[in-house]
This record gives sequence, structure tokens and C-alpha cells, in this order.
Amino acid sequence: MSRDCTVAAVLTVVVVTYSATPGELARCLYALGSGGGVDHVLVYDTGGSAVLPEFQGGPPVELVRIENRGYGAAANAGFAHAEQLGADRIALLNDDVIVRPGWIPPLLAELEHDTTVGAAQPQIVAVDGTVLSLGVTRDGYGAGVDLGDGEGAPDDLAARSIEIFTGGAVLFRLGFLADTGGFDERWFLYYEDVDLALRGGARGWTFRLAPDSVVEHARGLSTSADPGRTRYLQERNRLWAAFRHGSGGMARRAVWLSVRRLRHKPRWVHARALVAGLAGAPRRLWERRRA
Repeated sequence: MSRDCTVAAVLTVVVVTYSATPGELARCLYALGSGGGVDHVLVYDTGGSAVLPEFQGGPPVELVRIENRGYGAAANAGFAHAEQLGADRIALLNDDVIVRPGWIPPLLAELEHDTTVGAAQPQIVAVDGTVLSLGVTRDGYGAGVDLGDGEGAPDDLAARSIEIFTGGAVLFRLGFLADTGGFDERWFLYYEDVDLALRGGARGWTFRLAPDSVVEHARGLSTSADPGRTRYLQERNRLWAAFRHGSGGMARRAVWLSVRRLRHKPRWVHARALVAGLAGAPRRLWERRRA
């Protein structure tokens, strides 16, 4: 496992966008420009319609248009670009995330908590301050569950280790990305962050929550335009993750949940997802054994 322990971090932020409105993307980028601590911003546009706002000061912002091969593929391209720019700390953000001032130092501090820390996640909240994510776990059916979702931030909230980070707002150590190879691009969208975290954890990497770093997220704006596609990918990838990383019991329960969902609309979407999930099972199980 490759590790680094650079003291003076060069930090690049990769923002992946698909269908953000000009105003939405501008809010994300303005917040990055005023939040401080960022050396470079790379906007990877998979939808072909992103427009950069006019900036006064702040870090350089570069727009890169790329074929839509999924969130993970765009993020990986951004990571490679950031490495060429000399970055050893790389943040990844959804285009609907608004960082609050001072968000960077707590994340950097958690990466320096230990040389095994590969990623640090901020506290992700809604506009009204309600918690959306304090890290991620999985339920008995293999579904990703955001810790603290829908709750108020607890009074004793402190930095802590987490098993899984969310890919919507996270700071990576370059050594972690190099060691794991970044996101598995076959997942396209959803659960690619779960897969990356669990693959990294199996290689000895750890992850931290930095609650003093706070970002706002308008969840689901970029994917809500195609609910059928969203549901298909969520279901297929939940099954893939269960086969790749779950126990035998979790895999069986994951399949049973998908079978039960055939009774509900959209049935055709659920059926396609179940078939694709099962078709990918042999490959996921082989990858599990090889790892």
C-alpha cells in the first residue's frame, strides 16, 4: 500500500457536473473561490452544457468537457489531471454542493491524523442545517445508508473514523487514489464510492469524518430528471456491492429485496436491475476472491 505524508498540501478540487443549471454551478464555484485553501478547480462536464461564471480572484478554474461514461470515470479523469498539476490532496464535489468558509483545514487535519487515512469527509447538511451525511454504512440488504440523515447535528459531534465516505463531498490523499486505482468506472453512478471505500479498507486504508468542515448539498438535483435510470443503477449496483463486499447472508437478503420489489412499479426497471445484478455476480465474486 502506497502512502504519503506531505506537509504542505497542494489542493485541487474536482467538480463533476452533468446537468447543473448555470446558477447552480456558479453557486458551487463562487463558494469554492471564497472559501479559501484551494489551489485549482477542475470542472469536468459530462453533459456538454456547463458554463463557467465570471470570476474576480480566487483559484484558477478550468472547464473540461468529457464523454459521459459516468461519475466515476469523470472523477478519475479529474484525479489524473490534478496529479499532473502537482496536487497531493484532491477534493471531489458534486455540482450541487456549496462549501462553507473554513471547510478545508479540518479535512486536511484529518488526513494528517494518521498516514493510513486515505480520505476525509465533511459534515454534509441541507440548507436548513439538517444533517444529510456523517459518513455511510450499509443495512442488512446491502443498501448504502447515510449516517445521521434527517437529524440535527448532535452536541457531542467530534471527528471520528468512518467505514465508508460519500463521493459527493470528500477529500482524498493522492496515495490512496494511486493505491486503489480510484473509482471502478463500470458502476457508472451510485455505489462507486461504497465500492472504493471498501476496497481501500481491505487494503488497510482508513477514513475520517471532519465535522468542523461543513458543506451544503441540494441532494438529487443532477439525477432527478431520469428516475427510471436512477432506480435501475441504484438497484443493480446495490446487488453488485453486496456480492463484491457483503457476507453470504447480505447477498441473499439483497437478492430477496430485489425480488420483492418486482411487485411494485416500475416493475420493468426492477426486473432489468435484478437481471443485470445477477449477471454481474460471478465477476463480483471472482473479484472478491482475488482480493
